[in-house]
Amino acid sequence: MVGNTKEFICLSYDLIGNGYFQKLAFVVLIYLSCFSITQVGGSIHEYQNQSFFRRSNSFFFHGGSEGLYASKLHVDPNKKPSPEDNHLNGKSFIRFESIIFRRTKESAEKKNDMQQKTGLVEAIIVEVKDRENIGGSYLHSAAICCTPDLSKEGSCNVGEVIIHQDPNHPYSPQRIQTFFEGKNGETTMVQLTVEIDRTGMYYLYFMFCDPELMGTTISGRTVWRNPRDIIQLQYHITAVIGLGMCEMALWYFEYANFNATGSRPMGITLWAVTFTAVKKTVSRPLLLVVSMGYGVVRPTLGAVIFKVLLLGLTYFFFSEALGLVENLQNINDLTGKARLFLVLPVSLLDACFIIWIFSALSQTLEKLQIRRSMAKFALYRRFTNTLAISVLLSIAWVGYELYFNAADPLSELWQRAWIIPAFWNLLAFVLLVVICSLWAPSNNTTRYAYSETGDELEEEGFSLTSSGVLLTGESTVKLERKERKASNDDLFRLSEELEEDKRE
Repeated sequence: MVGNTKEFICLSYDLIGNGYFQKLAFVVLIYLSCFSITQVGGSIHEYQNQSFFRRSNSFFFHGGSEGLYASKLHVDPNKKPSPEDNHLNGKSFIRFESIIFRRTKESAEKKNDMQQKTGLVEAIIVEVKDRENIGGSYLHSAAICCTPDLSKEGSCNVGEVIIHQDPNHPYSPQRIQTFFEGKNGETTMVQLTVEIDRTGMYYLYFMFCDPELMGTTISGRTVWRNPRDIIQLQYHITAVIGLGMCEMALWYFEYANFNATGSRPMGITLWAVTFTAVKKTVSRPLLLVVSMGYGVVRPTLGAVIFKVLLLGLTYFFFSEALGLVENLQNINDLTGKARLFLVLPVSLLDACFIIWIFSALSQTLEKLQIRRSMAKFALYRRFTNTLAISVLLSIAWVGYELYFNAADPLSELWQRAWIIPAFWNLLAFVLLVVICSLWAPSNNTTRYAYSETGDELEEEGFSLTSSGVLLTGESTVKLERKERKASNDDLFRLSEELEEDKRE
């Protein structure tokens, strides 16, 4: 026992001298950094007191263009929106935030203070396929804004952009109107969100037709987001899969070199052992937080996350120590006492994880049953059954392993000894496959995500609307859809020249 302890101390000095722990700290830091970076919520287009440009008889500002995929899930249109956009639940949208229009002092002074509407600015959202629906070419006019003559024909309203409504896509282009009031020098566009449920390249224009508004500027920003059908848990599962691939690749090169040279390369073996320990350390807390209902029953883990991290770091330390001593010692196995000294802490920590996991699963299932979240309850019940079967198989295999070692003290059955560790790898792989199948990305992935509202909605399917866009906002917004047809390619070309996608 003393000799093994000395060898372990010497091995530790060698590792420190080779800079191994510095490299390990670097790997852990990079891994944690990947999960601490704030995820990008969408493409943001900011406007800072920018001017409108004249085109034909209109004035326009190009607010941006993005390719957007259609939202696959739909929510209750009567549901009140929240500041955190929980109601969107990962949908595709364009959101207007703090959009302010400022006109010149001279323009404001010309208006009557008693008048409610003294200037109109329109936000036009159009899919590039429908660009010909803006303008008056179908009325044999080059105008973009409605003129008195065209208004007499009943085709449009004076002072508004001419928009033709396509019977096949009645909600594209989309018009959102904002009015100046009295002699006010500025007006704020209502904060609202336009949901996209038709895939395409979308352009946003801010336009006005009144020449007296010349010199008007715009400030604020718009947020463009594609649908997000992936829940946070699936990113962590992907990380475990990636760690497993790296681990297997390193062990392959380690064994290949061992077969070719008869000695184990220190560097590759160190990395292989480390990736094995990291994968085990990540997978066990992952099972634990899944069992606690993270991302499904509860949005965060609160203070308990520190206990999970502490248990995980402790497991990593002992697992790494066991792997290093087993793989960097002589080819002969360790003595029974030395192996027990290293294996016992790992086994006890595994037992702690198992007990905590099943305790958390019991509480999660109880919560889901009380909330009558049957879809989530069925998911967690299958997950619990899978874990229970794996634990029973593990206990049975531990018994077989003890019998195998007791019946073969002289290692006469060395040709079959590979079965012992192979079973654990196979069991871990099967468990990972089951978890991947239960939480596989799909069109309905987000129905398992945490929601602050009642779970009754998640059990019901929402029919897809036939409209091109769905508008949601905190107040009533005037949305006008007129039957007009036009051709306006010049407007798109000019906007691309003037505004090269103001993205950040």
